[in-house]
Amino acid sequence: MIIMPLGIASATPTATRHLPSLALWREGCTFLFDCGENTQMRMLQAGMKRSKIEYIFISHLDGDHIFGLLGLLSTFQLQRRDKKLTIVGPERIREFVEVNMKLAGLDLNFELEFTLLKEGFEHQVVVDDKEYFVEARPLQHTSFCVGYRFQEKDKPGKVDAEKAASLGITEDQHYKDLKAGKDVTLADGSTVKSSDIVGEHQKGQSFAYVTDTNFCENAILLADNVTILYHEATFSHSLKEKADESGHSSAQEAAIVAKTANVEKLVLSHFSARYTNQFVLLKEAKAVFANSWLANELKQIMTKPKQEKGILKPLIELVDANSGKPKAPAPKKRIPAKKTGGPKKRFTKRTNSRYYKSNEGGKPPRHEKVRKDSPHKPKKPLPITPRTPFDDFDRF
Repeated sequence: MIIMPLGIASATPTATRHLPSLALWREGCTFLFDCGENTQMRMLQAGMKRSKIEYIFISHLDGDHIFGLLGLLSTFQLQRRDKKLTIVGPERIREFVEVNMKLAGLDLNFELEFTLLKEGFEHQVVVDDKEYFVEARPLQHTSFCVGYRFQEKDKPGKVDAEKAASLGITEDQHYKDLKAGKDVTLADGSTVKSSDIVGEHQKGQSFAYVTDTNFCENAILLADNVTILYHEATFSHSLKEKADESGHSSAQEAAIVAKTANVEKLVLSHFSARYTNQFVLLKEAKAVFANSWLANELKQIMTKPKQEKGILKPLIELVDANSGKPKAPAPKKRIPAKKTGGPKKRFTKRTNSRYYKSNEGGKPPRHEKVRKDSPHKPKKPLPITPRTPFDDFDRF
């Protein structure tokens, strides 16, 4: 899995941060979490294809999380999309989309499916695929808000073919049964156990998306033993009262969730515009949970770097997370001047004097400096008395 933060701002964009959105790439498919303004442009800049989006998960209906959705749907229509798109979110997301499409005269040619979550639900599996599932739980915000967990299913271990053959396994069905964890009885009555032939299960990777919430139990449940927890850190602990009032978390609370849930990596995001230096928040989180990181727009977070490195190639210059400035290019190598074997050229130093003493009936000689009493020395200009308050500005 590759996690690509597209926007990490809270409520309003800044000169360097876009509104909330995140893309999860897995084996050629893209899953979009929230869709703030400029989401589709950020996807292009990240080197991601919008046509690969199969699911869009909306946390809640605050404008900063959904105002990019209609533009994205319009682009799909212009690109003549023909495959189904599923939008998951609070039940009013359907009304928001349909009303705005009607006002814009947007008639989609592709199937748009909704999975709606009613206020008051406790837990729901919103996507169930043979290789992964996505579950949702309600969070604690000023409005109905949902958090999500993307979980890969465990893969069966590899079959030791040589050992299986030595024990008499020859049929394909027997191999399938052994890989599925079933013991096999052979024609001679002997039993081959699956645990003797098949290696350990490969644990699936997981990702939790928790944003716009106070510290709550459901955030910990979503993050339980997760590979990557992407958690909001809108405020520092010094503004905890403001965080509680507005339905947000501090960086310290995000770290407490990560530590309690035993996650592998915590990634902080959703920063208030008041923090021009978000490292204040990172320092606060690291004091509680050491493996804390800052989300940086268009900077990939990979679960398997060896296999996933180079798959997505951003099309714009990335900003260095440590300095907030573009990464400096490598210094150019200075090429030494070629040495020639000829003699060095000599130059006569020219006199830089402006005034010279005069000769009778001719120009002053260049090699003689002017005397203090020379008539050729210009006099200082007389001071000009300004006639209006703007006279000095007019003259300059």
